[in-house]
Order: sequence, then C-alpha cells, then structure tokens
Amino acid sequence: MLFTDRTEAGRRLGARLEYLRGQDVVVLALPRGGVPVGAQVAEALDAPLDVCMVRKLGVPTQPELGMGAIGEDGVRVVNQEVLHAGGVSPAELDQVETHERAVLAQRAARYRGDRRPAGVAGRTVVVVDDGVATGSTARVACRIARARGAARIVLAVPVAPQDFTHRLAGDADDLVCLATPADFYAIGQFYGDFAQVADDEVTAWLRQAAHHHERFAGTGPGDREAEIAAGAVRLRGRLTLPTGATGVVAFAHGSGSGRHSPRNRFVAGGLNRAGLGTLLFDLLTEDEEGDRANVFDIGLLAARLHDVTRWLREEPDTEGLAVGYFGASTGAAAALWAAAEPSARPAAVVSRGGRPDLAGPRLPEVTAPTLLIVGGADREVLRLNRAAQAALTCESRLEVVPGATHLFEEPGTLERVTELARDWFTDHMAPARV
Repeated sequence: MLFTDRTEAGRRLGARLEYLRGQDVVVLALPRGGVPVGAQVAEALDAPLDVCMVRKLGVPTQPELGMGAIGEDGVRVVNQEVLHAGGVSPAELDQVETHERAVLAQRAARYRGDRRPAGVAGRTVVVVDDGVATGSTARVACRIARARGAARIVLAVPVAPQDFTHRLAGDADDLVCLATPADFYAIGQFYGDFAQVADDEVTAWLRQAAHHHERFAGTGPGDREAEIAAGAVRLRGRLTLPTGATGVVAFAHGSGSGRHSPRNRFVAGGLNRAGLGTLLFDLLTEDEEGDRANVFDIGLLAARLHDVTRWLREEPDTEGLAVGYFGASTGAAAALWAAAEPSARPAAVVSRGGRPDLAGPRLPEVTAPTLLIVGGADREVLRLNRAAQAALTCESRLEVVPGATHLFEEPGTLERVTELARDWFTDHMAPARV
C-alpha cells in the first residue's frame, strides 16, 4: 500500500505540483475517483477545479477492461490491441459508445448543475486521476483539454505502471507520477481505501473546491477587480480580502511586470492563506509600459503607489486595515521611496530581489520596518542591498536565500520568500492609526 486513501494521495500529489502555484492553472479531474484527488491538488495550487467528462469503453464481456474511452466534444480513443484481443466487433463498439455517451451527458449535468465547463483556453491544465492503468481515459482527457485550447497540459497521477511515460508522452506536455511500481496490476492495490466514489460525493467535492477558490482566488466577494485613480490615469488591479483580514499588502511590481506576475501572485496566495489581504495592480498603463524609461522612473512609480495607498485607506472594504508594501526589482525602490512620505505610513515593507539603492537619499527617511530578501547567487543585487540596509535607520533585516538567483526560479526558493514575507507582515502589521 502506498496511499491511505485518495485524499492523502491528492495531498501528496499537490505538494509535488507546488511549482505550478501562481500560474494560470485549472485542474480537471476525471470522475469519479479522480475528483477527491483533484480537489486536494486544486487546493494546493489555489486553482479552480472542474471535471473532465470521460467515460471508459469497457469490453462487453469484461466491462472493467477498457478498450477505449470517450469524452465531451465527440473525442474518442480506442485501444486496438484490447479491441482485437477481446474480439469486439464494430457494432459492439458502437453499442457500448452510445450507452456511455448517454451516461456521460447525464453525469455532466448532475456534477456541474447550471455551471459551464471551466475555461481552459490559454491556461495550464492539470489533468488528475487516482491512477493510470491502460491510459485510455487519461489520453482522452488530455485531448479534450487540447481541443479546448489549453496552452500547456500536465497529466498528474499518484500511481501508474512503469511504462507510464511511454504510453502517454505524446498526449501531455508534462507527466507527473508519485510512484511507478514494478508489480503494478491494478490501481486499487496501492490504496488502503479504494471504495467507489459516489455521484453525490463528486458534487460535494466540486462545491467545496468552488467555495475555497472563491474565498482565496476566485470571483467571490473577497476577490474582485479594482480600478484606481492615480493622477491623470486609472490603474487596474485585483483586490483579495480573506474573511477577517488583519491587513492588506500592496504589490509594487518591477521591470515592467504587472498584476499578472506569476511570482507575485504566488507570494500573494501565501499571504492570503495567512489572513492578509493583497492588492496586485499595474503601476503603469499599457501605453506607459512601451517607454522603458518609465520602469526606472522611481519618483513616478512611488507617486502611483502613494495614490494606491490613499485609495486603500478610503475604500470601505479596506478602511482601517494596516497597509504594507511588497516590492520586487524597481518596484522595491518605489515602495521604499513611497514609505519615506509621512502621509504614506505603511506598517511594513518587504523587498524581493529589489533595487533599494534606486531610492537613494530617501532611505534614511523610511520609518516602516523593512525586510530585504535577496538570492544568494544574485551577487551584485546582494551587494546593493547590503549598502542600502546600511543607509536605513528604521528596523531592518537582510535575508539571503541560498542558491537563489534574481528571479527565485530555483526549487523551493520562492516558497522561502513567501514564508519570510508572511512572517514579517504578520509580525508588524496592526490596525492602521487614523
């Protein structure tokens, strides 16, 4: 036995897929057994969960043996080897498919209700099942996602035969499997509890996943688009407020990055789970981004952040909450520049791979507790941060993440950034003074 049950398998699979968090991901689980696994993966990735409606085509005399599979949009995959070994005629295959398509349509309506299938066009799709045996069902699921315009497909399962990659490499861009034991006979042999998942359990898992996603990263009342006046322009952003948020962190992006930055979205998700609100917004308009000089106009960027701070303090949903700044690259310089303004009064500042040196003479005027996070392999930026910390007169700390380069792309490094930022903000942010 490798897994206690599907829930435990899903948690372990979600941990393996942690590298996808912060990207534009949707999880498609194969009903029914893949749904409890997929629910755990979706929670780990802060991603929406939907079912990928696929039905196995069982050999008439041995229904558990798959001779192929069908999916929505008319997709069908047939395993010719099983078909011939079972002596299945074309008429028998058509009869099985007709029956399974009727069942597929009924279950799709039952599972989703009046919800439309999740949009996958241009997104990373993670196809999840409780395991792979012949691979027919997983292959159809990947083809359905591809037909709907998925930009990237990751097939992820807890257990599969040793020839897993050989069978499915052509259908998914990435294959993730926790175990490929040599003695593979059936998926159920590797689970302590492999009881059949009922339809009402599927709908319950989907409702629970929808509730979680709406609370932290979806379209619920705690997560909404925002438009903020900043001088003569209007900036677009996304405000996320977990229930009972104790503060809100404004993200100042650098080097032309905006509110869709996958790294900052990753960090923001960690702050949300710690009970902190986040505002991811664009410091520059689309027209302004075309002029590279604007990215290094720290005074302009800081003025925009100052206007955003005022908006947060006047907005009914965030009025009275402590405000923090999280800055990356040139955005860190803008955060420190703005923090030096007496009217800004941020409760705390965190810089990730930042250029605090660009805030220059403003550094001694910063009063907010400041955390500088730099990659150990980002040597020049580390030197600049050490010099900047020496110029700060406020409470400050420099944290070096071993082995990390400027963008913190190495495994585990962005997770460490998130932990450090979370702890700094939760330790220093209290209700705002008025």
